[in-house]
Amino acid sequence: MYSFGYRVVRTILTILGGKLKIENKNKIPSSPYIVVCTHTTWFDIIYLAFSLWPMPIHYMAKQELFTLKPIKYLLTKLNAFPVNRDNPGPSSLKIPLKLLKNNKVVGIFPTGTRTTEQASLKRGAVTIAMKSGVSILPAIYKGPLTFKELLQRKEIVVRFGEPITFEQGINTNKETIDQKTQEMKQIFDELEANN
Repeated sequence: MYSFGYRVVRTILTILGGKLKIENKNKIPSSPYIVVCTHTTWFDIIYLAFSLWPMPIHYMAKQELFTLKPIKYLLTKLNAFPVNRDNPGPSSLKIPLKLLKNNKVVGIFPTGTRTTEQASLKRGAVTIAMKSGVSILPAIYKGPLTFKELLQRKEIVVRFGEPITFEQGINTNKETIDQKTQEMKQIFDELEANN
C-alpha cells in the first residue's frame, strides 16, 4: 500500500503544488539508517518520503493517531508505528530497533510535534541510533505550510545534511546522548541557514 499511496499522492501534489527540489541527495547513506527532520507541517512527512523514494520510511507517530480503527489501519499500512510521547515504554525502542535490524529506514521528528518555533529536541532518535549502530540522516523541509500555500505552487525543498555517525561500542550514557542531540540541532540550524 505504501507504493500505491506514494503514486496517488505524488500525482495529486505534482498537479496542485510546486516543484520538489532535493538537495544533497548524495548524503543519503546505505540503509539501514534513521532520518530525522524538522516538523512544521503535514507536508514535510509527505515530501520527505518523496525525497527518499523508492526506499520506504517507517515513521514513528504519536499513539493518539492510532485510536480510530480506520486511521490506525491506514497508518499501519503506510508503515507508521505508534509511540507514547509522554511515557515512552520499551516498545518505543523495540519496534524501531527491529526495523533497523531488518535494514529498514526509520523516520523520526525529534521535536515530537509540529512547530514553527525553535523547540528542544527529544533524545529518542539518538538513543535508538546508538543502540542499533546506525547513522542519523538529518533533513529539513522548506515549503508551504498550508494547503492554500501549496496551491501557490512555490518551490518545495528537502535538504539533507551530513549524517551523524556513531563509533563502535560508544557509551550510551546521558552525556553522550545529549552531546549527539546537540550535534543534530546544530546541523538543523546550518541547513535552515543555508538558503
